[in-house]
Parts: sequence; structure tokens; C-alpha cells
Amino acid sequence: MPLEHAESLPEWDLSDLYQAMDAPQIARDLARASDLAAAFAETYKGRLKDLSGDDLGRAIEDYERITEILHRLFSYADLLFAGNVADPEIGRFRQTIQERLTEISKTTLFFTLELNRIDDPVIETQLLAPRAARYASWVRDNRVFRPHQLSDEAEELLHEKSVTGRGAWTRLFEETMASLRFPVAGQDLPLSDALNLLSDSDGAKRKEAARSVGRVLGDNIRLFAHVANTLAKDKEIEDRWRRYPHPVAERNMANLIEDEVVDALVDSVREAYEALGHRYYALKAHWFGVDKLDYWDRNAPLPGVEERHFSWDDARRTVLDAYGAFSPDLAEVAEPFFHNAWIDVPPRPGKVPGAFAHPTVPSVHPYLLLNYHGKARDVMTLAHELGHGVHQRLAGPQGTLMSDTPLTLAETASVFGEMLVFRSLLDAETDTARRRVLLAAKVEDMLNTVVRQIAFHQFEDLVHAERRNGELSVEQLGAIWLEVQRESLGPAFRLGDEYRNYWAYIPHFVHTPFYVYAYAFGDCLVNSLYAVFQDGHPGFQAKYVDMLRAGGTLRHKDLLAPFGLDASDPGFWRRGLDVIAGFIDELERTR
Repeated sequence: MPLEHAESLPEWDLSDLYQAMDAPQIARDLARASDLAAAFAETYKGRLKDLSGDDLGRAIEDYERITEILHRLFSYADLLFAGNVADPEIGRFRQTIQERLTEISKTTLFFTLELNRIDDPVIETQLLAPRAARYASWVRDNRVFRPHQLSDEAEELLHEKSVTGRGAWTRLFEETMASLRFPVAGQDLPLSDALNLLSDSDGAKRKEAARSVGRVLGDNIRLFAHVANTLAKDKEIEDRWRRYPHPVAERNMANLIEDEVVDALVDSVREAYEALGHRYYALKAHWFGVDKLDYWDRNAPLPGVEERHFSWDDARRTVLDAYGAFSPDLAEVAEPFFHNAWIDVPPRPGKVPGAFAHPTVPSVHPYLLLNYHGKARDVMTLAHELGHGVHQRLAGPQGTLMSDTPLTLAETASVFGEMLVFRSLLDAETDTARRRVLLAAKVEDMLNTVVRQIAFHQFEDLVHAERRNGELSVEQLGAIWLEVQRESLGPAFRLGDEYRNYWAYIPHFVHTPFYVYAYAFGDCLVNSLYAVFQDGHPGFQAKYVDMLRAGGTLRHKDLLAPFGLDASDPGFWRRGLDVIAGFIDELERTR
């Protein structure tokens, strides 16, 4: 019996944001934000460079107050939509809210643009005042984009057109993907259920689900190729106007990380493909008694050992116990997610696939979305998303403008949470075969987080580079996908013809171009961080919690310095990758 029918799985209650789509408070907040934005522009537009430091601090406080209202409204619409993408009324509501918020925020758009035009000596003097000094890191991070800022009129045009440009294409992708059904064993499954079968213990089910996914994506591949081409061209046009030197430059700036650090990460992982992915999958093929694995066997459980299933209560207890054993403070921050309706757990038709943590606004709380099937991987996903949620709660007191972290650092708490739960499960397991299963599952998760995501990054890099020469055909996109997959997975796999369509379902390519390397960054960072913890670094837990509390106020060098780590050190990435290699060494000894 499917898990979602065997036990009652909790769903979120969004009423902490708003009671319903027609709640009077939504109309009141829209009107209030509009009025505050108009008054804000009347008071400050054209005057920022002449303000005293305290007055500039007051202006940023007012801007933050308006931003909080807008973020709260969008968070509600976005979460409602994620829970049921197939509902046309919810889609209409979300689009209407997005258009209204775009219109309101257009009024305040001048603020960051004008702030960036203030000469360095002037802004440095203003930031000496205590009221402005609190926001110094936010001002600093915004001013990174000064060389790429356009005229106010051009910025306003791009801002207004975003709802009919990238936003509209993203909505088309989401609604189309949510509407697709994948025939498997006489049932028409949503994507999340079909992908879940790729880790089923029954090889026939894996094969049928995998081919169904490839076939249905193939039936719709012209639409997905059109979305990909349009968004890549849209980005290329804007990058050219803003004079970004390469397609990844804007993402690196937003992540507050140097190009050379990202290049070092990508190069280090690609150089390790053979020592990591190729070696592990050859070992897995040996366990399966074959020369080559089919692509649907990549995440298959190991043969000969029945996979353990976790009830939701098992998962909750496992994760909270692991968090608490590391730091009772961390568990205390995590517990309210389970005591309140802050997590949406069951898979259901229309719900977006995958999992995420949404920070909403600091005055409320984060929400988590899962598609829980009771497997060990689902427990690790809970640990991952709960890590995000804990991070977001701890950083909340920094306020709306400074609680968010760059994507590279946003993955720290999530991946660290996974590591805590994995170590807890491994330490508690005494059966040799089951220990091997746990260790293999962890290696596969790490390969999915590091090797697979860097392969995704390569795919994006090649697609965006090639798009500058003209529109890419379906065949070109499929060929690029197979090229990077063969390089990363190695010779142990047979990649069926339908696998060339699998690029189409990856949401990050659509939602947030070049997001994916942040996963590899986070995993390698956490591997190094966890090694420091295991070595008995004094006061590690307190320093770790302080790092999470900092939110977006500190950059990676400042955050890692208390632990004696430096991501710009060429050896940093090798140390992180060596942890994965060490796990594979241990598995080879059980061969």
C-alpha cells in the first residue's frame, strides 16, 4: 500500500500568511504597500546622496518595511501555487499578485539604483552613522552590481516586462510539467511519482518508469526546447546590455563569489569524475553482476538487501534526534516545523515535484515542501530541507533585507543536516550488509549533489554559449545533454535514446540559471566543515550556529575563517572531494 494511504501525512497551513485567496487582508496589504511606496518615492527620490547617515538608515528601514509586505504577499501566492499548480484559479491569483507587486515595486525601484550611484566617499561617510551602519553589508552587496546597472528608464522597463517575459515562460514550464502524466503499470502518474520509481527495488518498474518519463518528455520536447531557447536568448540580451563578460558572471556576483573560485570548483570536480563517479558506478555494476548499468539503475537500491521504509514519525524522530545530538539549540529551532503545520509532506496530483524550503518573511516563518515516499532518501531530503528552514529561522532577526544568504552558502545548513542524519543512521547500524547499503546511498547522494550538479552546470554553460550562435534544435539540446552525462557518469552506463530528453524536467535551468553549482559548492564546503568538527575543533557547535545566524551579512571568507577554512585555497575543494573518495574506498573493501 502506498505510504500516503497507509498513514496520515501532514500538510501545511498557510493561514499564518493569509487566510485565503479572497482574504480582506490581502487587499489591505496591497493598498498599504502601494501607499507606502508612493510616499517613499515622494520623500526620497533624487535626494539620497544629500541625506545624513541617520536619514539614510531611516530610508533603508522604510524600504525594508515595504519589501516585507511585498515578500509576504508573494510568498503566499507562490506557496499556494506550489501546492496545486494544476488549479487555474490559483494560477490566475498568483499571476495577478505578481503583476500587482511588480507595479508597486516599480515605484521603489529608484532606491537601489540611486543608492548605487552615490560616490564611494559619500556613501562611506553616510555608513558611519549607527542607523545606516546596520545595513552596511546590504549596501555593499548591492553595489557589486554598479558596473552593470542601466539607466533608470531601462531598468524600469525590464522590471515591468519581467511578468510577461521570464516570469510568463517560467509559469508555462511549471503548469505544463504539472499537467503531464506518465503511464506506468496501468496508472498515469505525476512526474514526482514516476521519478520516485527510479529508485524502486524492482528493476522492471524502474525500466518502465524511466522509459515513460523519457517518452512523455519527448512528446513535449519541442515546447520545452522553445522555453529553453527563449529564456537563454532573453538572458543573452540582458547580459549584453549589462556588459557581463560571460553567462555565469551575474550568478557569481549574486552569490558574492569570485569567478576563479567557481572555476576552481568546476575544474576540481571534473578532474575527479573518474576517481568518483566512474569508479563507484563500476563497483555498483559489479554488485549487480553486469558489465554495464542501464541509466535507470543509477539510483537503484543495492541487490540482496530489503530497503528499509520509514514512517513519517520515524523520519521526524530520526532527523530531530540527529540534530539534537549535535546541538540541542539546533533541535529546538527545528521542532516547531513538526508541532505546527509548516511542512507539506504527501505527494499528490498537481503538486510540484521535488522539495524546497521557502523562507517567506522573518515576521512569519519558513515553510517546507516534500514529496515523501518513506524511503531513506526521503529522510535525507527532510534533513536537507529542515536544514534550510533552521538556517532561515536563525537568520530571521537580520531582517528582510539581510537574512537571505547567497545560494552557495544557503546550501551549507541543508547539506550539514544531511550529514548529521547519515552519521546517526550509520553509527546505529550494526548489520554489515545494511551498513553497506547506507554508505552506498550516501555516496550516491553525494555524487548526485556534486558530480551530477556540475554536469548540469556544464550543460547550461554549453547551451548558453551555443545559443549565442542561434536557436538550438531539439537534437542539439539532446546531444549536449548526452555529452555531459557520458563524461560525468563514465563507461559503466548505457544511456537509452529516450534519456536525451531528461534535461527538460530540470527546474533550475528555468527558474534560476546557473543555480546548480551551488549544490556542489555546499557539499564540498560541508565535507570540509564536518572534518573540522570531527577533529574536535573547540566551540564548533556555537560557531556553527553563529554562522547560520549571520544570514547574508558576511561573505564566505569571513564565515569560514573561524573554522580555519578558505574556499579560495586550491586544496579546499580537493579536501571536500577526498571525503567522497574515502567512502568509495571503504565500499571497495566490501567488494
